Amino acid sequence: MFDLDGVLVDSEPVWEEVRRAYVADHGGTWRPETQSRLMGMSTQEWAAYLHELGVPLPPEEIARQVVDAMAARYRESIPFMPAAREAVRRLAERHTLGLASSSPRRLIDVVLDAAGLNDCFAATVSTEEVPRGKPAPDGYLEAASRLGVDPRACVAVEDSSNGLRSAHAAGMRVIAVPHPRYPPAPDALELAWLIIHDLSKLTPETFPS
Repeated sequence: MFDLDGVLVDSEPVWEEVRRAYVADHGGTWRPETQSRLMGMSTQEWAAYLHELGVPLPPEEIARQVVDAMAARYRESIPFMPAAREAVRRLAERHTLGLASSSPRRLIDVVLDAAGLNDCFAATVSTEEVPRGKPAPDGYLEAASRLGVDPRACVAVEDSSNGLRSAHAAGMRVIAVPHPRYPPAPDALELAWLIIHDLSKLTPETFPS
């Protein structure tokens, strides 16, 4: 199971830039803990949170405008993580892959289309499609369900605190790939079965039989 943001795409800086500017432009207040809290939230959750920060629009409108801004940025360029596409293709030759992302479905599809990776994933889930975002396990449990596998037989590749907690709560072994700019909290990193710092190290032999 792969996460998307921060694992396959270096999108967290883009999300932060877009949402921070959006909050400022609409008279809200960005707090010191805002970015870390937003990482892993579903679309509905982060839109409601931006409303709480002082954006005077309904969460549904906030979500639409921010996702439009993200899609525009992605049309300019998608910042793939080093070795990410190669790692996915390499693993897809030997393993069944799923994806559980906090990104909206629209952005998941844009990224996978641009990367030419659609055929590599047997199931993809946006947390828009489940009741709760990360750190709740809903997205990972839904992805496992769509694959028809026991979550305890899955390995998840994650970067963020909320993502690590989500996959672990789903009963999966977790490989942590810490983002250098947004490292996970120490207690979340302790949940990892394995820590790597380079996706080129992610090979079929990495995984338990």
